[in-house]
Amino acid sequence: MLHYTTHLCNAQSQWVTFIHGAGGSSSIWFKQIRDFKKHYNVLLLDLRGHGKSKDHIYQKLKRYRFEQISDEVIEVLNHLKIKKTHLVGISLGTIVAREITERYPSMSQSMILGGAIMKFNLKGQFLIRAGNMLKSVLPYLVMYKILAFIIMPKKNHKESRNLFIKEAKKLYQKEFIRWFGLASTVNPLLKLFRIKDSGVPTLYIMGAEDHMFLPSITRLVQDHKSSRLHVIADCGHVVNVEQPEVFNQESIKFLGSTAVQNA
Repeated sequence: MLHYTTHLCNAQSQWVTFIHGAGGSSSIWFKQIRDFKKHYNVLLLDLRGHGKSKDHIYQKLKRYRFEQISDEVIEVLNHLKIKKTHLVGISLGTIVAREITERYPSMSQSMILGGAIMKFNLKGQFLIRAGNMLKSVLPYLVMYKILAFIIMPKKNHKESRNLFIKEAKKLYQKEFIRWFGLASTVNPLLKLFRIKDSGVPTLYIMGAEDHMFLPSITRLVQDHKSSRLHVIADCGHVVNVEQPEVFNQESIKFLGSTAVQNA
């Protein structure tokens, strides 16, 4: 089972499950815990191969699939007897959250997707192709640093870059290759997510400087009635780290609005 930690508000409170991205860990949510646990029960997960979820069984797998990863999150929810939860994802974790909602809609109360990845632009597609060619010969940390600088290039993105590079150092080369391979095969799944409205209340929180992913999200929310978009000025890809106050405020306000709708 994945490693997890919980922060309880009270037995009657709703649950919020946080899902980090590739190369990160549950530690990237440290700026959210204090605010969220005032109102909600909080569940933090380390996805397979990340943080403290380094079970030996993963070493036997040559390839990862989002179905497997989402099922492992569901396994933790079932273990904790959580029947319904709000899902909060960042970067590649937003795909995991959307996959859970697609396959287990009764368990997904709402989604907050920060730095959401729903389409790779031309630059992103080039990086994926180049990475696939170089992943076996280039040290993974070098590749990760290059990707981090391309996705988060500005001076005010430095904290996010440094945090993710620090967490990425804890990965193994083979683990990085598996996750990179996962990203390179995700286009058909993302196409489905862009076409199909989940029907679950969804808040996209994007940085105005998230040049690689914001344009596709802007178009998506125009077609999905269940979705809304909040863009944070002077902010890049990892919105919960760069602008935690705004991220927390908008997220908690959104969760409160969903409670009113469901009342």
